[in-house]
Amino acid sequence: MSHSPAGWARNALLVIAALSCAACASTATRTPGDPIEPANRGIYKFNDAIDRGVLKPTAKVYDKHSPGWLKTGIGNFFENLTYPGTIVNQLLQGKVKAAGQDTARFLINLTLGWGGVMDVASGAKLPHHDEDLGQTLGLWGVPPGPYVMMPFLGPASLRDLPSAVMDRFIEPLSWYNYGNERWFAFALDAVDTRARLLPLDASLDQVYDRYAFIRNAYLQRRLYLVYDGNPPEQALEDEGLEDPDPGADAGQEPTEPASGDQAAPPAPEPPSDTTEQPSDPTQ
Repeated sequence: MSHSPAGWARNALLVIAALSCAACASTATRTPGDPIEPANRGIYKFNDAIDRGVLKPTAKVYDKHSPGWLKTGIGNFFENLTYPGTIVNQLLQGKVKAAGQDTARFLINLTLGWGGVMDVASGAKLPHHDEDLGQTLGLWGVPPGPYVMMPFLGPASLRDLPSAVMDRFIEPLSWYNYGNERWFAFALDAVDTRARLLPLDASLDQVYDRYAFIRNAYLQRRLYLVYDGNPPEQALEDEGLEDPDPGADAGQEPTEPASGDQAAPPAPEPPSDTTEQPSDPTQ
């Protein structure tokens, strides 16, 4: 989980990428407790004001005037810096094979990819993984705890809060502490990430309750990440989440009629080609 200045945008809007097709249904999904919802909503409004007033306009200018190759290189560079944290958490989770793959990916991109600007490892068919301390604690059985909206950083749970310290400490950019270059890098990462999420704004604008949608979507996404996309039924029930209807992603109606609705009658069959024709009176 990212807790850079762009972290709140990543967590909120990347969720929308996965669930935008079911946005209307998501707002009605039952979620775990949010005991400090009034305070969380106030922090969300503050974050949203910062985004609308500063981050989003800056991202639009960056996206419009930066060539594609430059934006790709910047994105690759910052993504490669997250692999040390991913590798450490993979080892803590016992995923030795995945840790070896991501170690190779990190070193290949760092050396042959000009410090990570070029994603050479993808050409070598090395898979991409994303792990953090919150996922590690979840795999160890730590419950998510209350939902929390963090200033500047966005949605989180009590279990995910240690990632704000540990994952940031492991990231190599935090080891560089000379001059203002590190803060410039953090700002560039935030703007680049927000620019990549601009196409998703239209989906979020169609949601009736933006706060509730982001909360529900975030919690469901975190649950799926903890279990690598295959959460057990008990975990879904414990966190008050339900598996979405498989037809919802394709914009289809539910496979079964709602309670009290009548199924549509079957369409009449076309007349058979063997239907007897009336005889010709002239014959």
